[in-house]
Amino acid sequence: MDTLQIELPGVGEPESLRPRRRTLPAPGPGQALVRMEATGVSFAEQQMRRGKYYDQPPFPFVPGYDLVGVVEAVGPPSSGDGPGIDGIRVGQRVAALTKTGAWAERVVLDAGDLVPVPDGVDAVDAETVIVNGLTAWRMLHRSAGVPAGGTIVVLGAAGGVGSVLTQLARHAGIRVIGVAGPRQQAAVAALGAIAIDHRAEDVARRVRELAPGGVDAVFDHVGGPGIVASWGMLARGGTLVSYGTAATKDDPGNARVPVLKLLGRLWTWNLLPNGRSASFFNLWAGSRRRARFQQRLRGDLEHVLALVAAGAVVPQVAGRFPLADAAGALRFAEEGGHAGKVVIVGE
Repeated sequence: MDTLQIELPGVGEPESLRPRRRTLPAPGPGQALVRMEATGVSFAEQQMRRGKYYDQPPFPFVPGYDLVGVVEAVGPPSSGDGPGIDGIRVGQRVAALTKTGAWAERVVLDAGDLVPVPDGVDAVDAETVIVNGLTAWRMLHRSAGVPAGGTIVVLGAAGGVGSVLTQLARHAGIRVIGVAGPRQQAAVAALGAIAIDHRAEDVARRVRELAPGGVDAVFDHVGGPGIVASWGMLARGGTLVSYGTAATKDDPGNARVPVLKLLGRLWTWNLLPNGRSASFFNLWAGSRRRARFQQRLRGDLEHVLALVAAGAVVPQVAGRFPLADAAGALRFAEEGGHAGKVVIVGE
């Protein structure tokens, strides 16, 4: 089947993205053909077009970290138990974490990577919580393990991950101090967080006023020199969860250097006898054990999607763009100052 894909040919501006048409093979054993309804723009794609994402594939390639779509065809079953493959059937709406390849009209994916989307959940709404929801859920409940009644700081609380993380925390009975820009203050407050404007206020001082003994966790996607301030906000027993290096996104040189420097600093802090801990979150940890990774991913994502279906998590959409204008979507996302996730929609 012929399909439109958006290719990233090499390091360049968003406008360097180019369309290409490719004939997809029929789905093989254990695979499914999925028509993309919604995919997203994450920080990963912003780094990939700079050639700075930690383990991106060689150019040229098709970006797209996740998607929601409808199954149009399935290959032979992976077992003889009933129709479809691993519970996946034609006409079913599914979600998938792809890392690359989702900026396309159609994709062929392993059925084991597909997670059913609950009935009644819109494709765009579901898309906002695939990579973002998985990241937020695992950081909050697995990496930090913050109990009900605790207090956390979320940097970028209006962003794609931050807005979901804030809602998950509030749903779990956790107080959230949300840091964002001036245009995002109302959005952060509407999510139930105490909003701090990082341009108008001294964030560390304001956090000390709100939590004199320190906070239970800080979630930091910025990295760079500011990570020191995040570490200083913690109470004894608190956890710093770092999950990005946005502060160094435009730094020249090897893309791995800022990450390695950050990992070294976190490792050093963990050696200090101060009762605090630091970690760098990696969504793909454990992926070499594929079956176990798929099982845990499905369970976590089903939980987050169920919260969307129940109205406990309200999807935050910063903007919608057609697939043909993926460059515009990427440019819009990189402008910053938006609340929620930028979504690319299919036909």
